[in-house]
Amino acid sequence: MLTDHEAERLRGATASTVLKRGLDVILAAILLACTLPVMLIACVAIMLDSPGPSFYLQWRSGRAGRPFRIVKLRTMVAGADRVGPKLTQEADPRVTRVGRVLRRWSLDEMPQLVNVLAGQMSLVGPRPELISIVETYPPRHLQVLQVRPGVTGWAQVNGRDDLPIREKLELDLEYVTNRTTLQDLFILARTVAVVLNGSGVKR
Repeated sequence: MLTDHEAERLRGATASTVLKRGLDVILAAILLACTLPVMLIACVAIMLDSPGPSFYLQWRSGRAGRPFRIVKLRTMVAGADRVGPKLTQEADPRVTRVGRVLRRWSLDEMPQLVNVLAGQMSLVGPRPELISIVETYPPRHLQVLQVRPGVTGWAQVNGRDDLPIREKLELDLEYVTNRTTLQDLFILARTVAVVLNGSGVKR
């Protein structure tokens, strides 16, 4: 039997979850409609620049560790994960010319709005990692899997790829522990500035 305080906290958490999901669906649908022309131009540019598909799908770890396929615009040569490290390196030669432009403006992340609409991701949350990397997390850091992974997140607006993975996890853990709707809106606004600045991107 729940106490009155516990029941109130549960109702508050449920309402917050419903609000977050509602905002995700509305904003993702609007952003997808607005970015669709840019995505179509990018798809053509990718195909003209290097052989292979325009989109890149990769298995990532989602909420509660459930695997899902993240969708991105391809920024590397086709089959890059078979001819080099899984993680992008600084000045990685596998990144194509068009890919460097897409990465500079984070345009390669646009298709993940489809993942958001599908309920696999949120607009804001810890970035989804490779399953093989999540398997190395210490128990404390597995708490980041309590929420849907995000297109952007607290670590992304506080250093992004410039941060070592453990520091990213600490920031993600801080977000999961203290997340609010107001903070999500702040992160979304801050993301615009980070993208325009182009900091923390390996290309």
